[in-house]
Amino acid sequence: MNLEGSRVLVTGASRGIGSALTTEFAAAGASVVLVGRDVAELEAVAGRTGGVAWQADLADVEQVHALVARVEAATGPLDVLVNNAGVENAGDFVEQSAAAVEGTYQLNLLTPVALCRQVLPGMLSRGRGHIVNVSSLAAFSAFPGVAVYGSSKAGLTQFTAGLRADLRGRPVGTTIAELGPVATGMLARLMEYAPTSDSFARLYRLGLVADVQPEEVAQAVVAAVRTGRRHVRLPRRTAVAAQLASSPRRTTEWLLSGVSHQQAG
Repeated sequence: MNLEGSRVLVTGASRGIGSALTTEFAAAGASVVLVGRDVAELEAVAGRTGGVAWQADLADVEQVHALVARVEAATGPLDVLVNNAGVENAGDFVEQSAAAVEGTYQLNLLTPVALCRQVLPGMLSRGRGHIVNVSSLAAFSAFPGVAVYGSSKAGLTQFTAGLRADLRGRPVGTTIAELGPVATGMLARLMEYAPTSDSFARLYRLGLVADVQPEEVAQAVVAAVRTGRRHVRLPRRTAVAAQLASSPRRTTEWLLSGVSHQQAG
């Protein structure tokens, strides 16, 4: 996709990966709509990227409802949706409140699904679009303390694979970004829970993971949207594990190649 003159919506855009994504898309010539809760931080990023700050609590079902329609009415049609917003929620599952568990699934899984459902009709009618969903190494690896977070991201990864099957042969692409540790505040909060921190420390010592900078993620995601690549896997040393985890899905895709996934007219 040619991003020059396109319009991109990035959720969780006020800091970390979201801020880096906004900067990179703007540098590619896109107009960016930044969605998040913190108005001051959103406006700061919007000010240096020429974007539009849009305040919304994406964990609130009512605020998510018809969000895309409101944004498009104010700014114009969206060409790219980047579901980046998420919450980490690390800790012993039996000690987590029902509200914390439900909030994690809402923000990490149900909100991205809802925004995809909202944006797709317009993209399909215009014959142009791309969706990026930001997932995690925890989607295909089991670490103590991240049962809820990991399963929310596993759901997002599986949803994106199924959505890609639905969209086969149609003019909207998808990219799933499966990320290991990214040097942000979210990673720091995950590491506050000792069992999770100890698990990652062992992987660091074995050289199986390494921290990635938000700017590297943003560059890879923008390149994927430009070229239509369906996976971004960082750090690259985790790519083999991600490929093994996705092998049943890839096998199914191969077995069903040539089968129409659209309803007959």
